[in-house]
Amino acid sequence: MSSKEIKQPASALSSPRFCNMGNFMRMQKIESLDGLDFVVVGIPFDTASSFRVGSRFGPNGIRNISVMMKPNNAILEVNILEELKGGDYGDVEVIPGYILPTYENIEKELAPIVQAGVVPIALGGDHSITLAELRAVAKGHGKVSLVHFDSHADINEEVFGERYNHGTPFRRAIEEGLIDPHTSIQVGMRGSLYDPDEFKKAAELGLKVIPAHKVRELGFEETINQIKERVGNNKVFLTFDIDFVDPAYAPGTGTPEVGGFTSYETLGILRALKELNFVAFDIVEVAPCYDSCEITTLLAANIAFEFMSILAVQKKNGKK
Repeated sequence: MSSKEIKQPASALSSPRFCNMGNFMRMQKIESLDGLDFVVVGIPFDTASSFRVGSRFGPNGIRNISVMMKPNNAILEVNILEELKGGDYGDVEVIPGYILPTYENIEKELAPIVQAGVVPIALGGDHSITLAELRAVAKGHGKVSLVHFDSHADINEEVFGERYNHGTPFRRAIEEGLIDPHTSIQVGMRGSLYDPDEFKKAAELGLKVIPAHKVRELGFEETINQIKERVGNNKVFLTFDIDFVDPAYAPGTGTPEVGGFTSYETLGILRALKELNFVAFDIVEVAPCYDSCEITTLLAANIAFEFMSILAVQKKNGKK
């Protein structure tokens, strides 16, 4: 479909939300990248999970509940599809149980998107997928800054003796030169740890970590300032693990940690980053089988909507 033909999704005032489901926000299915600003792409791989699997169904769950989303963001004062051209690009053909060939498929699918100047918004899948996404992003943009929201740092050397796992992607990304750790930041880490020195080890890798308790001590305004100062004007990949949010608000995930953030706080933090130079986003670890009344998938859909809204604001203001 030509980007010139892209239209607003059907309004629920005239077409019931339960009709024509399947694509994110009932947007049009996209096949050509010509002239696009963004695409939504599913990466339903979860066999690098260390505890509960099920995030392979995350993309489908997020898409299904995304019919609740409307195109206008009242707080950011933008209609995403008046400012942007984009839609749903479908799913990467993952290979369950085989992470290395799945990485090859992710990179193969995402590299043309990035090289076309289109911003991918990926729906996971467990957090292992982000390494392959970063490989594709680095092909088009070089080394980027990482803004990482999570309850875990994901910088283990190995998990179960394996180097590729949802607990290792950012150590691998640093080793492969995909991200600049000195302009990258991790926010929200909390809970019990395998290694009491994990935050020190993150610092040794060059990363800045603001654990959840420090976010509370600093306050959200100062936390946001530190994120902005850390990445500066660099190109940014924003990766969002849904377990950043407290399980009271997002129970549908594989490795939940108590003491997290509310959905309201989460959306506020993301909106405050609207000036950063984003080149890619993902949201991972959404496991609908552990969800309650679709509250986790609904939050994930809203987070993806905020990603799009940020891009729309930037384009509206001539920054994209």
